[in-house]
Amino acid sequence: MHSPRILAAFAAALIACTVSLSSPSLEWPSAHAQQLVELKKKERKAPAAKDAPKDQQERTPFTVEDDNAAVIPGIPDARVWGDSTDFARLLPAASGPWLAISGGGSDGAFGAGLLTGWSESGTRPEFTVVTGVSIGSLIAPFAFLGPRYDEEVHKNFTTIGAADIFEDRRTRDSLFDYWPLKQLIENRVTAKLLAEIAAEHARGRRLFVVTTNLDASRRVIWNMGAIAARGDAAALKLFRDILLASSSIPGIFSPVSIDVEANGKKFHELHGDGTLTAPFFVMPEGMLSASSTVRPPITQLYVIVNSKLGPEFKVTDRTMAGVLARSIAVALTAALRAEIMLIHVGAQRHGFEPRIAAVDEAFDHPSRGPFDGKYMQALYEFGVAAGKKGSAFGDGLSGLSIRKSSTQP
Repeated sequence: MHSPRILAAFAAALIACTVSLSSPSLEWPSAHAQQLVELKKKERKAPAAKDAPKDQQERTPFTVEDDNAAVIPGIPDARVWGDSTDFARLLPAASGPWLAISGGGSDGAFGAGLLTGWSESGTRPEFTVVTGVSIGSLIAPFAFLGPRYDEEVHKNFTTIGAADIFEDRRTRDSLFDYWPLKQLIENRVTAKLLAEIAAEHARGRRLFVVTTNLDASRRVIWNMGAIAARGDAAALKLFRDILLASSSIPGIFSPVSIDVEANGKKFHELHGDGTLTAPFFVMPEGMLSASSTVRPPITQLYVIVNSKLGPEFKVTDRTMAGVLARSIAVALTAALRAEIMLIHVGAQRHGFEPRIAAVDEAFDHPSRGPFDGKYMQALYEFGVAAGKKGSAFGDGLSGLSIRKSSTQP
């Protein structure tokens, strides 16, 4: 049931997948190929080499002791390890509803639509805590600030395509260059946005984003409101870098360098996709255990899962890419299901009720490639309808039900 074990298998499969994707014999879907052709026609230029010297230099050596003691200069509460009870010191004083948003790539359109429909229903609460992982981290700041940013989230998922996320160009440590996504984040995450997040943080609300520290192979929880409260250019850059890191699939996209200090030494860590260590995040697993003395200030927990939870039948293409892609999808679904079960067990111990929303099995719009605009628009509208009806959230257990025995062994 422990999700990190399942995700370890996913990570191994992901690495293997990057090898297969590098093969010149791999045939991508024609629609995806067309997206890449259109990307090449764009008039934008990638950042010059001088903009990323740190990625081309040898890294300053550091030890596990250094990394354990590393801090963000000037922001003492910027982050904690995601497997540590230190998370408790970041929690708000007041109890209230929490929202956790999962990863899911372009399926984040579901969560974006759900939030909009929920707002239109008039029942969406103000969340005391919002957490985001991977694509969920790109939604979380706007969800945190409330319905007035619904249209911004809408634009993020219905006016972009593959060309706005990556360029089909290898870098030193990835198969694709994510400079378009980096620019998109810079355009959407402004100093004004940070000031508004800082104001909500001062009110006692909390915004957390998850990355994976690739050097330490550990989950990191970033206290985004505390970073926003710093209010300077360095804080804005760090805020943007964390969002980029949380959604950077290792091998597919480059990890993001984060500057830290420890034991009189300056060095940089490499941070990647938060889903490697958390499909979604509520709190460290240890805090959910029976032995934990920490009582999380949660009155209601809402989780938006940007994926389906039930097993989906699909005849697997017997190619390296086909088998690996299918295996990764199965591993991710298994991790989500395991995390939901873990949350339910912890919730019973701590007296809060988890409400889970996932993509319904009825949604069957075809996807023609990564970040297919028509697919995302259809999924967004599906999410809006679910949010308006007020039927999106359930206990999540129905999607995890044990199935009746079949005639197959």
